[in-house]
Amino acid sequence: MSIVVRTLSDQVFEIVRDRIVAGTIRPDAPIRQDALAAELGVSKIPLREALVRLEHEGLIHSQANRGYAVRSLSAEQADEIYALRLSVEPQAAALGAVNASDTDRAHAIASLAALEDAREAAPTEVAVRHRQFHVALVRPGDRMLTTQLIERLAMLAERYVIAHLAPAGRYARADREHRNLLDAWLDGDGATVERRMIRHLETTRVDLRAELLDPQAR
Repeated sequence: MSIVVRTLSDQVFEIVRDRIVAGTIRPDAPIRQDALAAELGVSKIPLREALVRLEHEGLIHSQANRGYAVRSLSAEQADEIYALRLSVEPQAAALGAVNASDTDRAHAIASLAALEDAREAAPTEVAVRHRQFHVALVRPGDRMLTTQLIERLAMLAERYVIAHLAPAGRYARADREHRNLLDAWLDGDGATVERRMIRHLETTRVDLRAELLDPQAR
C-alpha cells in the first residue's frame, strides 16, 4: 500500500484550481493573495507556491504590478489543446484497446458509468470524471509518458469541457459518443476507436472555436 502525503501547498493548489475550473474566480480580476490566504486559513507562502504551479498549468498569468489573474477562456488556447490531443490521443486509445486486460476493461466501464452518473453533479466533478474516462482508454500498454501527456492535456481542457457541455443537448451527444467509443474499445477494435476518437475531439474543437469566437452561439 502506498501512502500519498499532500502538503499544505498541494491542498491549496487543489482548492484554488477547483474554483478556477468552476468559474468562481472571475477571469482577469486580480487574485488578492492576502484575502484568499485569510479565507483559506493559511499563510501566503503555501498560497504563493500554489499560484506558481497554477501559472505553470496555464490557468493563471502574472500581470505587472497586479500579481496573478485567471486566464480567460480563449478560442486560441482551446484550439491548441485539442490539436495536441488529436495528435496523440486517438492512436493511444487505439493501442489501449488492443492491449487492454480484463482489469483495464472493467476500469474503463466503471469510469464511463461514473461519468454518466455525474450529470447532476458539480461541473468540476463532471470535468474530472470526463478526464478519468479518457485516461482509462489510453492507460493500457504501460506507455507512461504518453498517458501522462494525455492526462495533462485533459486537465488543461477541463474548463473547456464545462463550457462545451453547457448548451442544451450536449450531454446527450457526449454520452452517445463516449458509449460508442467504449463499445469499440471493449471489442479491441483499434481502427474504429481511432476514427471515433478523432471525430469526438475534432467536433468538440470545432464547437468550442465557434462558441468562443461568438459567445452568442452558445
